[in-house]
Amino acid sequence: MENAAQAVTPNDALIPPPQLQDDRVGFVNFWGDPIDGKVRAVAYRVTNRQLAGLPPHPSQEIYESLSARALTKIGHASDVPQDFDGHMIRFSAVDAYEPRPLYEVFDPKFWHANYADGALFKDKIVMVGASAQILHDVVDTPLSPTTLGPGLHLQVMAAALGHEFLRPTSPKVSLTLVGAAGLVAWSLVAFLRRPLLCVGALIVIAATYLGTARLFYDKTGLLLLTVPVLSALLLSGSFSLGFEYAIERLEKLRTRRTLERYVSKNLVREILENPDSYYSSLKGVRVPVTILFSDLIGFTTLAEKADPEALVAQLNEHLSRMTSVIFSNCGTLDKFIGDAIMAVWGNVRSLGMAEDAKNCARAALGMRRELRQLNEKWRGEGRMGLGMAIGINQGEAIVGNVGSQERMDPTVIGDAVNLASRLEGLTRVYGIDILVGASAAELVRDEFYLRSVARVQVKGKIKPADVFTFVGSHDEKLDSEFLKWLETYEEGLEKFRVRDFTEAKILFSRFLEFYPDDRLAKMYLERALEYEAAPPDEPWEAVEVFEKK
Repeated sequence: MENAAQAVTPNDALIPPPQLQDDRVGFVNFWGDPIDGKVRAVAYRVTNRQLAGLPPHPSQEIYESLSARALTKIGHASDVPQDFDGHMIRFSAVDAYEPRPLYEVFDPKFWHANYADGALFKDKIVMVGASAQILHDVVDTPLSPTTLGPGLHLQVMAAALGHEFLRPTSPKVSLTLVGAAGLVAWSLVAFLRRPLLCVGALIVIAATYLGTARLFYDKTGLLLLTVPVLSALLLSGSFSLGFEYAIERLEKLRTRRTLERYVSKNLVREILENPDSYYSSLKGVRVPVTILFSDLIGFTTLAEKADPEALVAQLNEHLSRMTSVIFSNCGTLDKFIGDAIMAVWGNVRSLGMAEDAKNCARAALGMRRELRQLNEKWRGEGRMGLGMAIGINQGEAIVGNVGSQERMDPTVIGDAVNLASRLEGLTRVYGIDILVGASAAELVRDEFYLRSVARVQVKGKIKPADVFTFVGSHDEKLDSEFLKWLETYEEGLEKFRVRDFTEAKILFSRFLEFYPDDRLAKMYLERALEYEAAPPDEPWEAVEVFEKK
């Protein structure tokens, strides 16, 4: 535009003399925005200093625009801004001033049909100018990149007549709004501390601000800063929410790690991830569970002789290894009782009765393997090895918070729990490390090799229960010969229970030929010989009654 002005205005004058003194002549230039070249603001008056890139000064020659001259001519000089600033105008619709062909004015037919013999132009401002793009009288505006020059002059005059100029937000107010938006978003997240509610509140605030900006635009022409303010609001809110989330995750992780030092891992996970369902279960519910009790054999003797510090270190090493096995098999550590462990499956989150029982069985066999490794390590260090007794039972138990007002303990109680504890104690009677109740044995029989041990009636129970021990799992490499001869042992036990003591004696003796150190077979052989000589009184079901716990 500047080059074009220089091409038609000699001596660097926007309007050369004598036309400058003609009140019908005005400049038609529109200067675009330095950033994108679009025309948003118009100057109704400029000076020579402005053309040279200097601030305007009233002492310089003043040039008036064509729009200002036209408004003055029709008696609206007072509506023309008298300063030298660019005024942002509020554009009408793109087709507000639709161009009409000039030839129609000179054609009587069109003059009469389209213009009512000139009545259409009564009390109207008419701008005559080029409309063909090849003549380059087009301007790039926010509405269209090809706004016609005459149409833009009409937009400029309409803005002056209606005083519909737009006012941008001042820099100070803009900075204040951006800072306030960021502070509001941060405060909302910091004090409300409910993510979904915060997101909803941020959306409502953003929508309200947009509505307010539109209201100011329509009513007062104020261009309220929008994009930076909303960006500050949403970015600050997003960052604050992200920061709060990260802090919460770190806090939850720290809490989880702290709790896991005292409580079972799956119990901690349930508390943190499903607190409502967990806390409701603490009131007391009856659920099928599998319970494991384990105890160290020989620890009391060791405690009388060993150095206290070394003893505690050895006990902690044992408990750490056993607890790890329980956790890796989805068990819940209920409690430590000195050197004993109580673990439960199905109390916090059940995978089904069968799967819970199988996980417990895997844990028991894993504990057996871990103790063998520990004993090798301890003996290599010159320390005494230890034995372990494990009792397992499955059945319904009451899960709940048990204790006093000062201290509560989430645990399981019931006959199934008591029997598991009794079975752990009976391992010493039969000289084996694991005893399994009948209900648990039936649930795991398809995956583990079981060996019948006895039919017992423990203290506090009326009905006798068959108990078993684990030989190993089906996927373990076991002694196939032992499994084969184990059938002979089982057949001998069946004969023993139906009072065929002679046949039972033969079968047990045959088994002992290959496994002479087997304690169970030797025990039943001795009893078969005893009962063969002096049969027990009827009725007899081969039940061993234990009066002590």
